[in-house]
Amino acid sequence: MSGPRHDPSLYTERDTVPVQRALISVSDKTGLLDLVAALVANGVELVSTGSTAQTIRDAGHQVTEVSEVTGFPESLDGRVKTLHPSVHAGILADLRLESHAEQLEKLGIQSFQLVVVNLYPFRETVASGAPAADIIEQIDIGGPALVRASAKNHANVAIAVSPSRYPALIAAVNAGGTSLELRRELAAEAFAHTAAYDAAVAGWFLRDEKFPKNYAIAAQRQSMLFFFFNEKE
Repeated sequence: MSGPRHDPSLYTERDTVPVQRALISVSDKTGLLDLVAALVANGVELVSTGSTAQTIRDAGHQVTEVSEVTGFPESLDGRVKTLHPSVHAGILADLRLESHAEQLEKLGIQSFQLVVVNLYPFRETVASGAPAADIIEQIDIGGPALVRASAKNHANVAIAVSPSRYPALIAAVNAGGTSLELRRELAAEAFAHTAAYDAAVAGWFLRDEKFPKNYAIAAQRQSMLFFFFNEKE
């Protein structure tokens, strides 16, 4: 099924997007408080989940729990937290379209301009030799949904899946907002991130198959080899 087609003439193009509201939910807390401090200094409203919200709160910053946004408590031992229209509509709304802005207003939903998510440590849990039940609990569902939604809507939302990107985000927020170029780069990284994650999960399920029918491989470039040729006269 194909997605909806929009008339490009309806779009209001935007390059720099000021960050007014951010959703943060991370397993890896590296560099988190540096990013949070920069966001707070620039008046950004923070929305978060579970341990991330507690870490932000313990550092003395104000944060809104996702459950306050959705009106629905985290449930099923944390399996359901962010899977809610009040979250995903705020991420997926294409605010280049007046109709999307009007719908958000009608629904009483606020948009997000920044999403910071890294996924459950699935590969690390497998490597630790944990039992299958524990490994399955580290298959992230809501995280990849947030990442993919944000990356799809990179015209309006910046998505960060790695602490290595926090300095660039801090610089952008301090300068007034994220650029389209940065958001595109982040979107590409985000889709590569979820693809590698899913490949790892699929590989674990196929661990006992000698010749699986389908097998996904994700690779990351470690270095580049350059050749230099001297032109002969």
